[in-house]
Amino acid sequence: MMLRPRDSHDLRLLAASLTIDPAPKTLRWLHDVFDNSVAVASFSEQAAVLKIACRLDLEQVVSDLPDCPIETYAETYPFGYSAEEVPDLHRAIERQYPDQRHEVDLWARRFVNVGGKTNTLAMLAAMTQAIKYEFRYAVRFAEGCQLPVKTLNLKSGSCRDFALLMMEAVRALGLAARFVSGYVYVPSANKGDGNASGGATHAWLQVYLPGAGWLEFDPTNGLVGNRDLIRVAVVRDPNQAVPVSGKWTGAPADFIGMEVDVNVTLRDRAAFKSEEVAAQDN
Repeated sequence: MMLRPRDSHDLRLLAASLTIDPAPKTLRWLHDVFDNSVAVASFSEQAAVLKIACRLDLEQVVSDLPDCPIETYAETYPFGYSAEEVPDLHRAIERQYPDQRHEVDLWARRFVNVGGKTNTLAMLAAMTQAIKYEFRYAVRFAEGCQLPVKTLNLKSGSCRDFALLMMEAVRALGLAARFVSGYVYVPSANKGDGNASGGATHAWLQVYLPGAGWLEFDPTNGLVGNRDLIRVAVVRDPNQAVPVSGKWTGAPADFIGMEVDVNVTLRDRAAFKSEEVAAQDN
């Protein structure tokens, strides 16, 4: 289970609980190769239903722009990463999916100014906005992601499909990108004009820019920065960030289906502190 966010300078985990029914025989915690927090449960009893509930209280420092300025040489594209950074960024720059007709390459190049300077951050923001407004968001229940070329041709996909397409497009430009799995806050869900992908896990990407570090881009909602985004897992490839995975024993017909519900709400910080003090007094 990859459900618990990691503490960071912009995301502080105040409280967390994980409830599993039926209770597992063992529950272990580990950090994977990307230092994501992973829970591993093993069971010894039979059950008709498996229910996993994770409750989190978080404090987020919102940033729409880089907290630190981008290095001067990287403010305009193209630029090269330093010799010290390249060995650690290599796999994040490397293309992962086929693009035999260079369709993703050509699409990525449309955001680069021909014959003039290209502002790096503006280029990435334009790519984010293009997916938001030129593609159709569609909920998909099938496992995995569409190939980036398919998403580009269909002009349609889920949040994870959009994140993967932009990752490959960014990598086609020689920049380092990685996949992010987590949750999104939908501030105006009742009005129908809030962020997409609420009520379920969400996916977006990070791009590494020298000086500023890893910056968040959410092509599904056209967001640049961490506003409304709660990071849980950061990986090189989407297949490495499955929120819940595992094996079970039974007849093929035993599996009826799965329900996922993610609810993200704003909470008054003072009220949380009052509850915390009351709990300590008790």
